[in-house]
Amino acid sequence: MEKIKMQTPLVEMDGDEMTRILWQMIKEELLLPYIDLNTEYYDLGLKHRNDTDDQVTIDAAEATKKYGVAVKCATITPNKARMEEYNLKKMYKSPNGTIRALLDGTVFRAPIIVKGIEPCVRNWKKPITLARHAYGDIYKNTELSIEKPGKVELVYTSDDGEEKRALVQEFKAPGLAMGMHNMDASIESFARSCFSYALDTRQDVWFGAKDTISKTYDGRFKEIFSEVYEKEFQEKFEQAGLTYFYSLIDDVVARVMKAEGGFIWACKNYDGDVMSDMVSSAFGSLAMMTSVLVSPHGYYEYEAAHGTVQRHYYRHLEGKETSTNSVATIFAWTGALRKRGELDGNKELVSFADMLERATLTTIESGKMTKDLALITALQDPVVLNSRDFILAVKASLDELMK
Repeated sequence: MEKIKMQTPLVEMDGDEMTRILWQMIKEELLLPYIDLNTEYYDLGLKHRNDTDDQVTIDAAEATKKYGVAVKCATITPNKARMEEYNLKKMYKSPNGTIRALLDGTVFRAPIIVKGIEPCVRNWKKPITLARHAYGDIYKNTELSIEKPGKVELVYTSDDGEEKRALVQEFKAPGLAMGMHNMDASIESFARSCFSYALDTRQDVWFGAKDTISKTYDGRFKEIFSEVYEKEFQEKFEQAGLTYFYSLIDDVVARVMKAEGGFIWACKNYDGDVMSDMVSSAFGSLAMMTSVLVSPHGYYEYEAAHGTVQRHYYRHLEGKETSTNSVATIFAWTGALRKRGELDGNKELVSFADMLERATLTTIESGKMTKDLALITALQDPVVLNSRDFILAVKASLDELMK
């Protein structure tokens, strides 16, 4: 058959370790035979990031601004052990963090629902989409260790010399202190991304913070969300039959556990970090989660929600067989291809992305899956496939669907 043409390139960000191996397999077996793949390639593998002093990550983010859609493989955020292993010049920041800051985006993560993998929470019938604010708070904090009695103050000095002071704590004994911040503009972008994505996906928005305790900090989040919703989105939500709901974070957690799902759960940075893992684990696995960074400026970056699967990579280097779940990486590609097709009016590309997702789920529902899913499936006598054989089984399902 004739390959599907692409008018506009995707930004392709390659990654590290076992996910880099899967990335190549997916391209060779599931994409290149069917699509005249048009990408602008950036190698975000740790070695190349080190060679370029991480300039390649910035270049990839800027290219995403140019073309609008990117797909990213999982990458290493180095710690001390990685610095030694890769002989790094310095401890580079998280590529995801760098890209999120440059694109001003919000991360949306949702479980991939498949028959035979049942959620631990029995009443969850539909996916719960986590929207995580990706700036500030504890991730940009400043910390102090206090060794002797004294006082810690929060001091603000304006450019014109005005000063504000607030006592944090009068220490009588050793302890700890931490300062953190956020920006109105970033919170506004977060709110707009959540409400825009809700309209695109036809989902309600739930948001929770702790404004009863943090009256200024969390109170500002609540205030900005309310302002953005009322001024820009309320009428659109009402026309679409959607709702926006705010409550205290602990109340939202309790409600989520009793809900059926099918909504966007907007979370501050740390809350989103924790709750996305809770939701993904309860639905089955981090390897069964979609993840997309959505910018209010119209940029989209799709990736797998999990890491680089280091342990499997070391087995692979030893020549041993691995059974690594590639579903989230496949869905990163399908998400990016679908969005590229939608923006370009390329129905064939959108249809192919839909078909590849259906082929992936059909393969699992037929009982063919990787080891991680075989351990939790409700299906009887699943066939455990290695990394490549699972991708080949998806290819066979895809070929069958395309007849």
